[in-house]
Amino acid sequence: MILGITGGIGCGKSTAARHFEMQGFRRLDMDELVREKALTSPEVVSALRGRFGSGVVDSDGNVDRRALGGFVFKDDVDRIWLEQLTHPIVFSLTRSALAENRSADWAVEVPLLFEQSLENWFDFTLCVACAASQQLVRLEQRGMNRALAGQRISKQLPLARKIELADFVLWNDGSVEFLQEQVDRLVDSLRSAPLSSPSRPASTLTP
Repeated sequence: MILGITGGIGCGKSTAARHFEMQGFRRLDMDELVREKALTSPEVVSALRGRFGSGVVDSDGNVDRRALGGFVFKDDVDRIWLEQLTHPIVFSLTRSALAENRSADWAVEVPLLFEQSLENWFDFTLCVACAASQQLVRLEQRGMNRALAGQRISKQLPLARKIELADFVLWNDGSVEFLQEQVDRLVDSLRSAPLSSPSRPASTLTP
């Protein structure tokens, strides 16, 4: 079973994915692949320096993601350019990981699952949601000011639309324990029912 987990920024995708991992799922985070693989590629670093200048690369030659975010979240042209640069790398790594162990249960965090039309990669899609006010509070707790938080939220598909498109929704306005209870119930339901998703064939995962 391959479960695609999405939701708005600050809604708790990673927390939910860790709960699935506790239930025996293998966890894969596309944002982590961007940070640790795509943005560390010499070719990508060179392309970023060429487009945005040396300010997006620190003295050790690493991408300054805060500085980069200052460009791409202000200009949709730059954001789309960055996605076109990094997404092929991330998508290739994801397909390879899934193909290596097709028999495993996977929980894959995909922030732009619906924006990038990746539904056919997964047996089921899951949206982790919360109130907009809660999103802002959580992002501020991460050190993001309210204006920037609102800016980043605006660059994603509206949460209400993600909820409409997802096969399952987990509501994460309560405690961590409440979210875990929802995950546990969903896992029990998925594992007790026959896998059926004719619109999302497993063959699409072949690199």
